[in-house]
Amino acid sequence: MDEELRKEIFNYFKQKNIIYLATSKEDKPAVRPVTLIYFEDEFFFATGGKDAKLDQIKANNNIEFCYSISHEKNSGYIRGFGIAAIIDDIATKQKIMDNIDFIKMFWTKADDPEYALLKIELKEIEYMKIGEMLAKRLEL
Repeated sequence: MDEELRKEIFNYFKQKNIIYLATSKEDKPAVRPVTLIYFEDEFFFATGGKDAKLDQIKANNNIEFCYSISHEKNSGYIRGFGIAAIIDDIATKQKIMDNIDFIKMFWTKADDPEYALLKIELKEIEYMKIGEMLAKRLEL
């Protein structure tokens, strides 16, 4: 992967990013906005322990997300393709809770069964640079 392009893409990600996450619900796509967490060069998202997307990921852990980027009147996007894994490690869940402020708005303890943390292992990125018309695909 071109390291300069990788840096350009990853510079768009902040600790909290609103993305559109796609999972598979039986034979149909299911898309919803979620907060993507970018922490220590890894991607996560949190959800309720009984949320539909959690069941969908248990059945098929392939995911895709789209992150819209813009500057003034121009726009672009970053699409990520990968695998979602449920994190059971309490220390990791606590570390995210301690460093990502909005988590404590929903859950107060890392071992709360209603607090599900998922890690995204990106396999590929499609990047439409702001103001351009052709996307580039990068395998990770």
